Amino acid sequence: MRFSRRMDGLPPYLFAEIERKVSEKRRQGVDVISLGIGDPDMPTPAHIVEEMQRQVADPANHQYPNNRGLDEFREGVATFYRNRFGVELDPETEVFPLLGAKEGIAHICMSFLDEGDVCLGADPGYPVYAGGPVLAGGTAVSMPLKPELGFQPNLAAIDVDILKRSKMLFVNYPNNPTGAVIEDDFFERLTDFGRKHDIAIIHDNAYSEITFNGYTAPSFLQAPGSKEVGIEFYSLSKTYNMTGWRIGAAVGNAEIIEALWRLKTNMDSGMFQALQRTAVTAMTGPQQCVKDMCDLYQRRRDLVVGTLREIGIDVASPKGTIYIWVPVPDGYTSVSFADMVLDKCAVVVPPGSGYGPGGEGFVRISLTAPDERIIEALERIKDNL
Repeated sequence: MRFSRRMDGLPPYLFAEIERKVSEKRRQGVDVISLGIGDPDMPTPAHIVEEMQRQVADPANHQYPNNRGLDEFREGVATFYRNRFGVELDPETEVFPLLGAKEGIAHICMSFLDEGDVCLGADPGYPVYAGGPVLAGGTAVSMPLKPELGFQPNLAAIDVDILKRSKMLFVNYPNNPTGAVIEDDFFERLTDFGRKHDIAIIHDNAYSEITFNGYTAPSFLQAPGSKEVGIEFYSLSKTYNMTGWRIGAAVGNAEIIEALWRLKTNMDSGMFQALQRTAVTAMTGPQQCVKDMCDLYQRRRDLVVGTLREIGIDVASPKGTIYIWVPVPDGYTSVSFADMVLDKCAVVVPPGSGYGPGGEGFVRISLTAPDERIIEALERIKDNL
C-alpha cells in the first residue's frame, strides 16, 4: 500500500500506545491500575441521561441534522457563556457545534495551514496540537512551558522567522498536563500578540469548570479584543462526565467559525440532534453535579499530592484540571519512570515526554479512578521507590 507522506510524520497517538501496553499486561493476568487517560470514572449525571433517553425516542431527531447546528444548541452555548463568563456571543455567527474538542483541534488546522505554514503549540501540551498540523500539511513548532514562568509560553522568545510563518497558536488553561491556571493578564497579552503578528489564537477550554480552592477559571474571550483574533473550544466532556458523548463547541471569531463550518460541511453531516438538545439541558440546567464533581476531584488531588510529598516527591497542588504533574525522582527519565511503575507496580502513568519535549522529567497522574484504586496505586508506587 502507498500511503500519504503526512502519515510518515504522524507519531503513534500517546494514549493508543498506553492502551496497548495495558491490554498486554491484563492478558497476562496482571491487575493493572490506570492513572493514565483522563476519562472520568463517574457516570454522566442522571438528569442528563434521562433527557437524552427522551430525545432519542423522539422521531424528529432521527433524520440528518443541520451541519450548522440547531438554533437552540447555539443559543444554549451563548447562554452558558453569558452566565458563566460574562461573554456575549452571537448564536448565528459565533457558535458552532463540534464532535468533541479533539475533532475541532485537528480540523481547524486544515482551515489555516498550507505546506510550510507553522502552528505554534504549547509544550508540554495535548498531543493533537502537534498531530493536527502534521495532518494538515503544516509544521508544528513548540512553545516551551516552564515552571518558573507559571507554565506560560514566553511569547517574546519566539524566533522572528518562525513568527513570519506562523498562522495559528494553541494554548490551554486550566492546562493539560501541568494543571497550571491563569491568574494574571496572560490572555490580554496573548490577544495583543495575535493581533500584532496576524496569528489566530486557539484556546482549548476543556477544563474551565474543574477548579478547586475557590479558583474560577477565565475564558480567553473575556480579554478585550480577543474575538478579533481567535476562538475558544468548549467541551462538555469533563464538565459533565460526557467524554463518550463527543460534544463541544467552537466560539468566538465569526470569520474563523465560518471557515471551520465550510470545511466540516465537506467532512461530516453534523451532530445528532438528540445530543444537541440534551447538551442544552446540561449547560442551562442544575449545576450542582459540577460542584459535586469538583469536590470529588479536590479530595483525590489532596490524597495524591499528600502521599507523594510523604515519600519525598515535591509535587505542586494544582488549582484546576483532573491531573497531577509529577516530577520524576532522581535517576529516572519520564519514560524510564513510567516503565518502572508499569512493570513493577502495574500502574499506568503517562510519561511527560509524550506531551512534547518540554514534558521530560515529569509524569502525569490522572484523578479519574475510584478512591480505593488510587490509594492502592500509590501504595504500590511507594513500596517500589
